[in-house]
Amino acid sequence: MGKSMACAVLMLVMVLGGSQSMAQAQQRLEAQPSGGAMVADALLARPLLFVATLGGTAVFLVSLPFSALGGNVDAAAEALIKTPAEATFRRCLGCTVSRRADEL
Repeated sequence: MGKSMACAVLMLVMVLGGSQSMAQAQQRLEAQPSGGAMVADALLARPLLFVATLGGTAVFLVSLPFSALGGNVDAAAEALIKTPAEATFRRCLGCTVSRRADEL
């Protein structure tokens, strides 16, 4: 029973370790998007994300007194402003991950 348990643990470590490197390879691949993805991102996604950022800012300002009373101003700012702003301005053109291309 000891050898089979050790073998199972070893297999689990190998599978989990491999999935981490595969995820990093997928992120690097996403950092090199196609020309079509770049065009679609520039003409469709970025303007819509910019509108979402402005809308989130407006909703945040309206809900600020209630967020302050509830003690979750940081969480509201993160969800309504920071997340759409990062997707709009920080993400490389055509990428799906909200990081700069040199950070991947």
